[in-house]
Amino acid sequence: MAERYDIEAVRKKYIGTEIAKARGRYPVEYDPIRRHCHMVDDNNPLFLDPEYAESTEHGAVLSPPSGWLALYFASLGPWPAVFEPLLPIVPAPGKRIVNMNQEVEWFARIKVGDHLSVRRRVADVYQKGISIDPEAVWIVAEAVITNQRDETVCAIRNTLLFHRTPEEVAAAKETTP
Repeated sequence: MAERYDIEAVRKKYIGTEIAKARGRYPVEYDPIRRHCHMVDDNNPLFLDPEYAESTEHGAVLSPPSGWLALYFASLGPWPAVFEPLLPIVPAPGKRIVNMNQEVEWFARIKVGDHLSVRRRVADVYQKGISIDPEAVWIVAEAVITNQRDETVCAIRNTLLFHRTPEEVAAAKETTP
């Protein structure tokens, strides 16, 4: 007989769970910013022109808001780098994951030379059925990105949906009295 998933026990154990701060190996570099900007057709001189950027109040090339995640993961290299999970591992009946939503709130600019770190925590866990899985689990994960001065650069809030395949749902029904 399959063990029943206890959402209240999971909530009690995991909400508020935090992973220790993880620091990127390398500081933010100009070339990844340049490559990202060329890829997404962003010609802002604050992102592409070191002389111009240095003459502004920022004093250095900035990372475009769309490129920060790639820069953070690039700072972990060379591979195989230690890869911390995006959120603490929370048990769920299903192993299929869909990122349903991401909200980013910015507090400071990321500049060439900054050294980024991240802290992650589970903000919420709840069950809300979907058409293919009546026991789907939703996890809200928060990440706070800081620079080398421990200033918060941005906060990210992801809502993730964990669900089972239709076959797994059917198999669970067969083993549940």
